[in-house]
Amino acid sequence: MPYLQGSNYNTRTPVTVENVRQQYRIQPGDVLSIRVQSVQPQLNDLFNTVDTRAVFNGDPGNLYLTGYSVDEAGAINLPTVGVVKVQGLLVEEAQALVQKQLTRYVSNSNVLVKLLSFKVTVLGEVRAPGRYFVYNAQCTVLEGLGLAGDLTEFGNRQNVKLIRQSAKGSEVVLIDLTDPGLLASPYFYLLPNDALYVEPMPARAARGNANNLALVFAGISSVVLILSYLRVF
Repeated sequence: MPYLQGSNYNTRTPVTVENVRQQYRIQPGDVLSIRVQSVQPQLNDLFNTVDTRAVFNGDPGNLYLTGYSVDEAGAINLPTVGVVKVQGLLVEEAQALVQKQLTRYVSNSNVLVKLLSFKVTVLGEVRAPGRYFVYNAQCTVLEGLGLAGDLTEFGNRQNVKLIRQSAKGSEVVLIDLTDPGLLASPYFYLLPNDALYVEPMPARAARGNANNLALVFAGISSVVLILSYLRVF
């Protein structure tokens, strides 16, 4: 089934769809990478706990071990600087705050803050279900499904569930991949810790039931043959 179906697409004029990317605010449990650049190498090493080789090798475990974790109080603990409250801030705002705090100890420094814990989970009728880390500032629904190898032929493209965590609990919204209005939806962009579940088509359940029945009949046939053999002897 084709995605983003619509009659207004053509080969001459691009169709523009306005959509504002959802802004993510730092929460407890997030992991941040904080890198300090200055002319004082020893001070840089004091703050730069993330090994750049771990980033390029794509090892999330090393990133978690060496990054700055946001505690339950919404703060991180920087060497020398101490506790810095970052909960509720955008990554850019957290970077400006850390820069301000660090200026008291390191002159002429530059601070870079990145979110390491941007991960999405894709389950259901996709070719490679699992948890995937995103190493850029944004990820769309289509990119998230692409990480999982796209939907299988039995995936219901008109009924994809997006599960998102909020301050009040879990939110669930249905996404129709065939609807071109998805491009303008506030749920087109994924946020950290989002989960996508692709529901199977009815044909998938029917095929599974058929396979189960085939196994049952094969088992019955085997039992009948064994009983017939025993009766002969």
